[in-house]
Amino acid sequence: MRKLMMSLFALILSFQVFAQETVDQAELEKRNWFHSDFSETGIYGIGTDAAIEFLKSKGLTPQTVVVGVLDSGIEIDHEDLKNNIWVNAKEVANNGRDDDRNGYVDDIHGWDFNVDGNNEDYNDETYEATRVVKRYMPLFGSDNKRANVENMKKMPAEYQEYLRARKYWAERYNGAKTNLENIEKESNKILPALKGLKSTFQTTKLSKEYVRNTANSEKTTKTEKEHIELLLAENIDFEGHTIDEIIDRMERRYNAMKNRYEGDIKYAFNLDYDPTDGRTASTPKGFGNNEVEGPDAFHGSHVAGIIGAERNNGLGMNGVAGDVVKLMSVRMVANGDERDLDVALGIRYAVDNGAKILNMSFGKGFSPDKKIVMDAIKYANRKGVLMFHAAGNDNKDLDFNHNYPSNFKHNEMKNLFKNWITVGASTRDPENLKARFSNYGTMKVDIFAPGTEIWSTVPDQTYRYAQGTSMASPVAAGAAALIWAYFPHMKSHQVKEVLFESVNKSDQLTRIGSENDERKFSDLSVTGGVIDVNKAVRLAYERYGRK
Repeated sequence: MRKLMMSLFALILSFQVFAQETVDQAELEKRNWFHSDFSETGIYGIGTDAAIEFLKSKGLTPQTVVVGVLDSGIEIDHEDLKNNIWVNAKEVANNGRDDDRNGYVDDIHGWDFNVDGNNEDYNDETYEATRVVKRYMPLFGSDNKRANVENMKKMPAEYQEYLRARKYWAERYNGAKTNLENIEKESNKILPALKGLKSTFQTTKLSKEYVRNTANSEKTTKTEKEHIELLLAENIDFEGHTIDEIIDRMERRYNAMKNRYEGDIKYAFNLDYDPTDGRTASTPKGFGNNEVEGPDAFHGSHVAGIIGAERNNGLGMNGVAGDVVKLMSVRMVANGDERDLDVALGIRYAVDNGAKILNMSFGKGFSPDKKIVMDAIKYANRKGVLMFHAAGNDNKDLDFNHNYPSNFKHNEMKNLFKNWITVGASTRDPENLKARFSNYGTMKVDIFAPGTEIWSTVPDQTYRYAQGTSMASPVAAGAAALIWAYFPHMKSHQVKEVLFESVNKSDQLTRIGSENDERKFSDLSVTGGVIDVNKAVRLAYERYGRK
């Protein structure tokens, strides 16, 4: 999950939390930019409001679409989500029985697969590379060198995967330790300097010029000057903040970064850590519980709001399809890499319980049990379910890099499933349309959707900005839900076709990979453009509206 939304420590300075309040026009436009109509504004939003206005003008009556949110969990009692949460009408709540005989007891709003051996929630997870190294180390890295060599000969593909995983694991494990040491050194230097200036600046709103002038003042002590020179050299942002506000911001930043890297060392890259208590790909379904929020529902709640936050209710935001969807929470992504078994079971659960669209804002570079995932995708595809998958945040070309689950076999460029859509992230800046972090691929990324500065629901009844292909995928999934709700007779591949054929393209040169590498935005995906649901619903009406 960490891959697909820009991580907390990188975003903490830009996140804003707002209670119910009056906001100015500029802030309102920023919060709603991804709904913008490109034909009216020149901003590559998806035209949500214009699409809904068009659909209502035709007197069409929508049917509810169930969207499976396969993620970290959803705050199902959030003020802007609670009326759009899916309810399993065949199940009696909390009676301890599997009333609908689907294999899951009391699954009223979905299911939680992230549990330990006692069916209790866990939040900290390992990366798949860690699990691959642990799986194959007895075969290729044991003390018996002769046996290692024999196994290498017998299992060359597995050995190559082991080498790739070991390299990834070692680099990032060592990197986490180095980063933690550097952050501790920096914080031990910066925070005392800031706190040493509290009496100097008191409650003054600072600017860099004011701070420089203070350093040059004859009244300033030698120690104060040393503190100021250190902070100026480190490019600390003073503008418009008091010293207490800056201290608070920097403490939060350092704590978030420390927690991130401490978690990497203690959990994500720990070869001895297994929160599942030994669960394997052959474990039968039925494990888990109905606590679909889980211990950290930030990511899943943000994704859910983009798709289906209630519209025009006077609260914090409008989801793309908030008038026409029910959100099914399938918790199978913890703070690490999702497990192939959980992905496969999560897909099957959502499909079997009525989801017509799946949003999967997760991904990883290794998938040792990919067959069970591919079988689940094949099952969903056969059932006519549309699947949206985030492209990833590594600024890499997916035509030549791994991001699982995938719609392709390794080293092949042929689509396996017609109902699979991989989504990259775009921005509101027409001159820099590809989000700098977004993966891309002429063959393996299908479409782009807004994925930066996205305002949405988060736990504790509030709202925040976040960015990532994790945000772009639900924008696209919400657009598909809106189309399907008003044209329920359309087939899944037809919904995909109208989305693809109505994109807004751009030939603007875009930086990719290294700083000096540029490519036309229209060459970064299969469709070459950004989704436009306003154009898509008009195309759907033209083709299917009178049937």
